[in-house]
Amino acid sequence: MEIAFGVLGGLGLFLYGMNLMGTGLQKAAGEKLKKLIEILTNNRFMGVIVGTVVTMIIQSSSATTVMVVGFVNAGLMTLSQAIGVIMGANIGTTVTAQLVAFKLTDIAPIVVAIGVAIWLFSSKKKHREIAEILIGFGILFIGMDFMKHYLKPLSGSQAFKDLLASLENPFLGILVGFGLTTIVQSSSASIGLLIALASQGLVTIDIALPILFGDNIGTCVTALLSSIGANKTAKRAALMHLLFNIIGTFIFMVVLRYPIQHLVTRLTPQDVERQIANAHTFFNIINVIVQFPFAGFIVMAAKKLIPGDVEEDNTGLKYLDTRIIETPSIAVGQAAKEVLRMGKIAQNSLKIAKESFFSKSEKLTHKVFEQEKFINQLEKDITHYLVELSNADLTDDQQIRVTTLFNTVNDLERVGDHADNIAELAQYAIDNKLNFSDEALRELEMMFEKVENSYRTALMAYKTADPEIARSVIAFEEDIDLMEKQLRANHIERLNKQLCHPSSGIVFLDMISNLERIADHASNIALTILDALK
Repeated sequence: MEIAFGVLGGLGLFLYGMNLMGTGLQKAAGEKLKKLIEILTNNRFMGVIVGTVVTMIIQSSSATTVMVVGFVNAGLMTLSQAIGVIMGANIGTTVTAQLVAFKLTDIAPIVVAIGVAIWLFSSKKKHREIAEILIGFGILFIGMDFMKHYLKPLSGSQAFKDLLASLENPFLGILVGFGLTTIVQSSSASIGLLIALASQGLVTIDIALPILFGDNIGTCVTALLSSIGANKTAKRAALMHLLFNIIGTFIFMVVLRYPIQHLVTRLTPQDVERQIANAHTFFNIINVIVQFPFAGFIVMAAKKLIPGDVEEDNTGLKYLDTRIIETPSIAVGQAAKEVLRMGKIAQNSLKIAKESFFSKSEKLTHKVFEQEKFINQLEKDITHYLVELSNADLTDDQQIRVTTLFNTVNDLERVGDHADNIAELAQYAIDNKLNFSDEALRELEMMFEKVENSYRTALMAYKTADPEIARSVIAFEEDIDLMEKQLRANHIERLNKQLCHPSSGIVFLDMISNLERIADHASNIALTILDALK
């Protein structure tokens, strides 16, 4: 029992250290990681490179593949792009095993001590990110040392040796590797355990290879589970990962197992730990080289196994997927895109509300009412996503951006409300057959144009984060305030001269009041941007 708890404790430290190091690397990479994803094209080779580098940074092929499923589900990545990234993820995940095989357990406490010292005595963001990487790195090796220490007594147990000897049956080995990785949700952790067993002379490369193959299949389970509830394309992406690893395992078991085994044994004849790490690396690199020319067939196979067309859903979130939150630098960028999309929908709603009033179209007023429901739903969904994102491990800059998005979403929802109010006023004017003087219509046209320009500029300031554009929005707002007061005074004068019907007057005043409030919210968006840029 003591051995089991000791090994589990060591495995827990290993996983925690790996996660902490990955988080630190992500923070250090920051926007570079986002830009790396954005350079994706239909060039599959570039996808392999991106998948490799991203997985090396976030320290988990499962996390990369889950992120890919999220991108595909959000329509940001095609299956053709996804297969390249998935292949690259398999290569990137071998870095952890290579690190573990370096046997750095003796210096691990020193590395943790240095990391903690930097964390305690430096307030600089970059220094703290480096500290996180060092602490995670050290804890990872301390976890390895724990596993080795508690596995040592088993080297004298004949029963345990006989149990491991039964794994010489390759199919049983694959099953064990699959089961272990499915349970711990990390192929790197299960390979770390395998290397710990090898360090005590309990596992040979002959036993280890089938387990390695099973590990690679087991790592697909995370992405498969994450695709539940996603669209068909996302399910196909998860399935491609499984197909790729199953085909690779078959190729190696039938053709390449013994050549690879011979090669790694020749390279490091006395070091089984290094043999396992090298075999893992060779397996994944060669697997990519062999299957890369046939990537298109894997995509086709996934489409055949999950048939049917993917229905376009334009009534929900387009750029957001909770799976992407695992990589905050990318999730923040996607949230910003979704907020801009919401802003453009509100802009369109205002445009239609204006047309409904001047053209006296009931059809257009009802279109605005429908769009208002959509905008309200977007506001709820985006806010919920931002709450989840704010609970992720964000850098200070990312936290500021999320706060900015919270504020902007609220202003955009209010713009949608005011567009809805204008449509209601238009409907009232239609129902009551109200007429307006030419002068009143001309004034409303002028104010609409000014407000639409102000709001359009606010969205541009949001998109570009340009302080000069943001300041111009504030100047617009001041002009619109003055215009609203002037138009109100003009209208009261018309009422006094009985040039306008009182009911029409109420609609006119409510109309300019709503337009002035839209300008206020445009100004709020600009002020939020300026605050974030300080």
